[in-house]
This record gives sequence, C-alpha cells and structure tokens, in this order.
Amino acid sequence: MTQVWLSAAGLCGATLIGAIIGFGIKELPHKWNDTVMGFCAGVMLAASILGLIVPAAEQAGSGQWWLVAIGVIVGAMFLNLLDLVTPHMHHITGLDPEQHATNASLNRVLLFVLAIALHKLPEGIAAGISFNSEEVSNAWAVTAGLSLQNVPEGMVVISPLLLLGVSRWRTLFISLAIGGLEIVGVWIGYAAGAISQLLLPAMLAFAGGAMLYVVSDEMIPETHAHGYQKSATYALLLG
Repeated sequence: MTQVWLSAAGLCGATLIGAIIGFGIKELPHKWNDTVMGFCAGVMLAASILGLIVPAAEQAGSGQWWLVAIGVIVGAMFLNLLDLVTPHMHHITGLDPEQHATNASLNRVLLFVLAIALHKLPEGIAAGISFNSEEVSNAWAVTAGLSLQNVPEGMVVISPLLLLGVSRWRTLFISLAIGGLEIVGVWIGYAAGAISQLLLPAMLAFAGGAMLYVVSDEMIPETHAHGYQKSATYALLLG
C-alpha cells in the first residue's frame, strides 16, 4: 500500500516539477513562442505514440489491433467535439468570455491542456495495475518512465497558459488538478486489477488519439503560421 502511495506521489510530483520550470518562462517574442509550442508538440507526439498507443497495442495483442485503432479514432473525434466547448471555458481561465470568442490561440491552448489532462488517468491506471503483479520492480520501472515524461508535460501545461495571460494562481490550480488525475488513476488501477487490464488498451489508445488530434490539427499549424516554421520544427524534434 505504501508503495502505491509513493508511486502516485512521484507521478504527481514530476508534473509539479515541470510546472515550476514552466513558471520561469514569462513573456516571449513570437519566434520563441512558436519554438516553445513546437517543443510542446514534440513532447505530446512522443507521449501519444510511445507512451500510449504502443503500450495499448502491446497489451491488446495482435488479435485485438482493431480495439486500439477504434480507440485512437474515437479519441480524436472526442477532442474534435471538445473544440466546440473550449470557447465556453472562461470560468476555468478567469479571462473575459469575449477573449474565448475571439482568441483562437487561447482556445487552441485550452484544447491541448485538456488533451494532457485526458491521458493522465489511463497513465495512472497503467502504473496502478503494475503493482498487482509479482514483479514489483516492473511497477517501479513504469512509474519511473511516466515520471520522466511528466516533467516536460508539466511545462506544456503551464508555459502556454502564462503566455496567454492566465494568472499564475489559476495555472498552478490547473496543474495541481491534472497531477491529481494521475493519483486517482493509480488507485483505480490498483483497486480494479484484472478488470482494468481489459479496458486499459482502449483507454490508452483513446488518450493517444486525442493527443494526436491536437498536435496535428492545432499545434503544428499554429507554429508554422508566422514564418518561424524552421525553429518550430527543430523544437518539435527536440521535444
């Protein structure tokens, strides 16, 4: 039981460390803004494929590849629907509702923050399930890998929101809420055990599809729209 708590705390703490780093980034010129966004897109691209879709395929097995494919498509469609909701999320950002109606960049950032939040739950479940196995060392390997990934993801959440004028307190609250989702996921996975193992491939694929949608439809086009596509591309590769 103590090990599960430590795993959950480590996953959440890594997200908060990334958030603290993100707080160090204040105002940036447009070129650097596109570069930061490109880096964030690269982190999300790697996380969606290597951290979500590939593990989903491995757990589903070759006989259930269709489950992963459907999960990816449904995840992308879900984020497409959320795209219609983000203009109405002014109560979360604390900004004037008019900004959500006219500021496409703000709505775009909110969409990929939602995608980050969406994949934290199945990631936490994956870590929690691993503590049901006899090899506890494998569980810690999963926790370590996810924690390393969570540091840049914490930056992904904080930096763009600060650049768009969301207050530091609200960005901190959003980061804490997203980190909390992973804690909930760890305990769901640990408690559900074998039941979650049947659902986890679909959940991982769903989250991966949602993140791929945001990267392809929103983030990459935005970073290539102001003449700084070269630096944004190399930043994406670095991420």
